[in-house]
Amino acid sequence: MHSPMSQGSVSHATMKYILVTGGVISGIGKGIIASSVGLILKSCGLHVTAIKIDPYINIDAGTFSPYEHGEVFVLDDGGEVDLDLGNYERFLDIRLTRDNNLTTGKIYQSVINKERRGDYLGKTVQVVPHITDAIQEWVVKQAKISVDDDGVEPQVCVIELGGTVGDIESMPFIEAFRQFQFKVKRDNFCNIHVSLVPQPSATGEQKTKPTQNSVRELRGLGLSPDLIMCRCATPLENAVKEKISMFCHVEPTQVICVADVSSIYKVPLLLEDQGVVGYICQRLDLPIEMRARKMLTKWKEMSDRSDRLLEHVSVALVGKYTKFSDSYASVIKALEHSALAINHKLEIKFIDSADLEPNTLQEEPVKYHEAWQKLCSADGVLVPGGFGVRGTEGKIQAISWARKKKKPFLGICLGMQLAVCEFARNVLGWQDANSTEFHPESKHPVVIDMPEHNPGQMGGTMRLGKRRTIFKSNTSILRKLYGDAEYVDERHRHRFEVNPELKHHFEERGFHFVGQDIEGERMEVIELDDHAYFVGVQYHPEFTSRPIKPSPPYFGLLLAAAGKLQSYLQKGCRLSPR
Repeated sequence: MHSPMSQGSVSHATMKYILVTGGVISGIGKGIIASSVGLILKSCGLHVTAIKIDPYINIDAGTFSPYEHGEVFVLDDGGEVDLDLGNYERFLDIRLTRDNNLTTGKIYQSVINKERRGDYLGKTVQVVPHITDAIQEWVVKQAKISVDDDGVEPQVCVIELGGTVGDIESMPFIEAFRQFQFKVKRDNFCNIHVSLVPQPSATGEQKTKPTQNSVRELRGLGLSPDLIMCRCATPLENAVKEKISMFCHVEPTQVICVADVSSIYKVPLLLEDQGVVGYICQRLDLPIEMRARKMLTKWKEMSDRSDRLLEHVSVALVGKYTKFSDSYASVIKALEHSALAINHKLEIKFIDSADLEPNTLQEEPVKYHEAWQKLCSADGVLVPGGFGVRGTEGKIQAISWARKKKKPFLGICLGMQLAVCEFARNVLGWQDANSTEFHPESKHPVVIDMPEHNPGQMGGTMRLGKRRTIFKSNTSILRKLYGDAEYVDERHRHRFEVNPELKHHFEERGFHFVGQDIEGERMEVIELDDHAYFVGVQYHPEFTSRPIKPSPPYFGLLLAAAGKLQSYLQKGCRLSPR
């Protein structure tokens, strides 16, 4: 038996790993639960990092259709990753790198590259041990990388394994962690299994069988869950908890209920109330004192506030992937953070931009009128980024309406480029003004392909990751919203840019490019004179929005939509006391 002193010093230096697996169905909320576990541990003063494992074979999420897998989240280093990494960054207020997202494709690629270099010296390369070793090495190496501004090495690494236990594609990963638990020793590794407890409407009772089967499958693969987190529509009944405990070989205190709640900000509090921190700290021998925790108080305040909001504000989101809200996960979150900050309940009106086009009026007039009705009744208009020509004319129509009716407008990436096209056509009188992405022969190419100057692995076609934008004007509204900053660093993901040669035509008519890149070649921020709020940004500010620190362009849109922007700017950018 160690003396308590030596035990403390041992556990301080070793990394603690928490593996989050999911059963029964995918999309069960593992990402939010992994983020919440990280948050409550971080609130104890620990440094926490997170790794997301995606068993698909794509190297990264860059080539996904938003319908397939939700949005592509972009990191500082230009990594295009799974949207769960967005949740980690928002919940834990950390900055991750592309290697925090591990895919089957990346692992196989690294092993095959080694094999081609002759690193395996004529050995037969196999899933076990070569692939499984590569997975473990990756995790150990990545867990040490600092994700906080202070550069401190993390103490806890939360690893989320995507997909569902039992999937053929996640097998190598499960096997890697089966081996891993013995390598790093029991004190340094625990498994949280997230399962579904359905409640069929016929009988209305909560069913434990899917969870039993899922845990049995996990056990058969050599992993034993330390906590079983049950996703259910209504709180778990005690009898059900007892039953899961009995059949799944865990104490009733190890069965945690994660019922549906009104806001995801409540999930950390839900876990906290059920003693998850106490359990993990004791199970992993973590060196922390159980003091009152400031960080969680903020979350509690935030989640309470989200229940009591009385005033409403509505934003029309005019896009082309509006049938599947995960396609705009970060945009929606950024709008929510801002609405919460001004104490308003947010209503998002999703509008498929193609429905606003004259074509729809011919073919489906009802759809057309409904879409316009939604647009006209919104307090603000947001046109997010996107690729491809479908629906762009509808977006231009929406922008034109927002400009003429003085409705608060925010254009992100493609949304900004289309605002430039709209102004060129309707104010400068260039009828065929367009982006060369959609109309290569246009006489007025106001948006053109500006490839990055460093063609490398990415094929040199995308401008990706964190880049600096310099404010060229002292009176810019956005500059004031950023706290009168001289420059901002935001994340990009695009190929096309505003044509700098035509800039002066716009400036003469009150359409200003108030933010540009360091060289002054790339137009990053647009603002229009005498308008409540007409702003476009070439970057994607939603990726750095945080629940307690909303993103300034979104915050400005919501202030303007709620009629509070002018008084906010006059007060020197401080909100009146709540």
